[in-house]
Amino acid sequence: MICARCRQFAVVPGGTLCAQCAIPAPPFAAQPFAAAPGAVLRSPVGLGRAAAALLGLVIAADLFAVVADALEMNVAADLADGATGADVVHRAQHADSLYSAAGAAQGIALLATIVVYLCWLWRVRVNAEAFNPGGHSKARGWTIGGWFCPVVNLWFPRRITLDIWDSSVPWAERPGHALVNGWWTMWIISLFADRAATTEYGRAHGPAELRDAARQMLFSDAIDIAAAVLAVLVVLKITRMQHRRALAGAAPTPVFG
Repeated sequence: MICARCRQFAVVPGGTLCAQCAIPAPPFAAQPFAAAPGAVLRSPVGLGRAAAALLGLVIAADLFAVVADALEMNVAADLADGATGADVVHRAQHADSLYSAAGAAQGIALLATIVVYLCWLWRVRVNAEAFNPGGHSKARGWTIGGWFCPVVNLWFPRRITLDIWDSSVPWAERPGHALVNGWWTMWIISLFADRAATTEYGRAHGPAELRDAARQMLFSDAIDIAAAVLAVLVVLKITRMQHRRALAGAAPTPVFG
């Protein structure tokens, strides 16, 4: 008979669980793993929830920016078509004010999120080393440094996240990378879209150019929303997997025969 919990190993006589699953689950502090040096297993739940909440704030700021982009694009289009008068001037001033406010909101939300997200990422990386000391292709320092080092920041964070993901998957489950790959694809697109939009907006002088720049910025903000939504899912999934992995204890010992 197969264990009712892990569904992989034979049950103990007269029971429904295997020998390992029948052992009471230890707390995080017990750390029943052959951890890497300096890898102390700690709960990621609090930081994971905080990171997800702040990513939600980023999404809200981006939605505000999308509205501001649309207003800016519409009034610039009217000006490009030759619209004049006090009404269009008032709309242009209102759109500019909202555009500036949205940019400030995005900057504040992003800065706060970066701090908490990196704290969470460091926590889950250390936990992943406790679960699987040999399952990481990059040194621990790259968990933070990989985001800020030019060129390598295009793929190091993804690789580190995949290593964390694979090391955190609960026993008897197979890792899948679609969610991480989707998030990283949207993130890279948003980086280049934002750079292109910022450059175009800085070079814009006439109403037609401002309209095109606002359209590009709207696309960039929409992609950033998609990347942030997927980032929330990645954070919650890794946090949940690590919590389950820690509660499950050490790897079950196969029972033959």
